Amino acid sequence: MTTKDVLHELRTKNGLSQDDLAAKVFVTRQAVSRWETGETVPNTETLKLLSALFGVSINTLLGSPRQLVCQCCGMPLDDAIIGRNKDGTLNEDYCKWCYADGTYTYSDMNDLIEVCVPQMVSQGFTEDQAREYMKNMLPNLDYWKRYEELSDDGQFEAFKKQLIDEINDLHVEGMPKLEKLNALVGKYVNLEYRLPGGAKVKFLDDNTTYLGNQLEPEFGGDRCFGVLANMDFIMICTYEAEGANPELVLYKKR
Repeated sequence: MTTKDVLHELRTKNGLSQDDLAAKVFVTRQAVSRWETGETVPNTETLKLLSALFGVSINTLLGSPRQLVCQCCGMPLDDAIIGRNKDGTLNEDYCKWCYADGTYTYSDMNDLIEVCVPQMVSQGFTEDQAREYMKNMLPNLDYWKRYEELSDDGQFEAFKKQLIDEINDLHVEGMPKLEKLNALVGKYVNLEYRLPGGAKVKFLDDNTTYLGNQLEPEFGGDRCFGVLANMDFIMICTYEAEGANPELVLYKKR
């Protein structure tokens, strides 16, 4: 699709007239009309406003002229998994797992490899192939080449360690010691819990990136522990395979 087609589709999909869109991005209706006929394209600042308004990348607005790839893990990017800056704008260099609300979530390349390898194995790679591929590919990505410049001097790792200590200090019966927290996007871990009255409820935001992990219980059985946390809360639950029949064990504000 071309820029004019993308803009027309987004505008109509969101129920906006040309006048409505013009008002939201501080241009004239005539400017919007020229975009949609292909006579002109929005300037850089207007593209940023359009990106924030519609929740899509500038790359999408321009008709996807290039394949976006996360510059931390190498994952191909689309609008649904692009990370966000602190102000909520999309950062087209990173996925939600590697960059959340302006924070880089990985400071150790080996940790990232350990997270990615099982995902690649599920897609048909052997473990050795996946590990070799990641070891060769990651050093060529911008984040790892510029790590000293982009890193936060260990602040996020210190925060994760503090969270891990807090969670282990809860001494949840049957849950083994937590050793690591990984970035998890809410959409993939936002389980639906049944309340005593029969109603069902979700506690997370699908678009937010949390820290968490899955742990096998010390007492065995077919249920796993799920741990999720951020700056505001710690949540622990149990569930069966594929997140079935979840039960909330603990929710604690920090």
